[in-house]
Amino acid sequence: MTEPRTPNPIPGRRMRARAVAPPGTAVGYVRVSTEDQKERKLGLDAQRAIITAKAATSGVEIVGWFADEAVSGTVAPDKRAGMSAALAEVREHRAERIIAAKLDRVSRSIKDFLNLADRAEKEGWHIVLCDLDMDTTTPQGRMILHLFAMFAEFERNMIAERTRAALAEKKRQGVQLGKPSQVPDEVMTRIVLETYEGRSLRQIASGLMGDGIPTGGGSAVWHPQQVRRALDHPRAVAIADAIFDEDGNLTV
Repeated sequence: MTEPRTPNPIPGRRMRARAVAPPGTAVGYVRVSTEDQKERKLGLDAQRAIITAKAATSGVEIVGWFADEAVSGTVAPDKRAGMSAALAEVREHRAERIIAAKLDRVSRSIKDFLNLADRAEKEGWHIVLCDLDMDTTTPQGRMILHLFAMFAEFERNMIAERTRAALAEKKRQGVQLGKPSQVPDEVMTRIVLETYEGRSLRQIASGLMGDGIPTGGGSAVWHPQQVRRALDHPRAVAIADAIFDEDGNLTV
């Protein structure tokens, strides 16, 4: 029987193997929002204990620890020093996965978490959440991710529906809402909400392009300046007035 032949490499092209992290390795990530939270039930030490126990039962070695102290979970993951360092470890394949005690330690935004999970898949690493017993190396963990995605889509649709109702009520009350923009109200609402969540103009533009949402002029490419113009449009101001109270809290 003839042995199968390995195809010859294309002349002049170097064959480069994809980097792989050492098997069974992880970095632990912990976060607290305020100084006083350090002393509470889910302080840094408590989170480390939960992560250590999870790693032990999974046969995983913790090769590094990263922390963000007095940093809100609403701050995007790559805007936090500790999380950025943890992401560098897995991106550079020095560890296979990031382990956190709870979902809200990683992010309080499901959209941010889903973006992080998408990034993990593209870069070849995994996320483990101890509170949900979620590990994206398993079918169960991937199922939970799909459920998160479904919930996020449902929540976006509900906010859009409540925003339309709030705008209709403002109009009924005789409030001037501004002339319609070329950018649909649904997209305006998304831009306003993502700004409220702390995303930069560049991040918002990238997300809109990633979801295939065209600009008001029909272009597939969004620039940060276009996001800024959308935010400055009277229609966006009216949407913000309709969905936030005087203290900046979301009301819809």
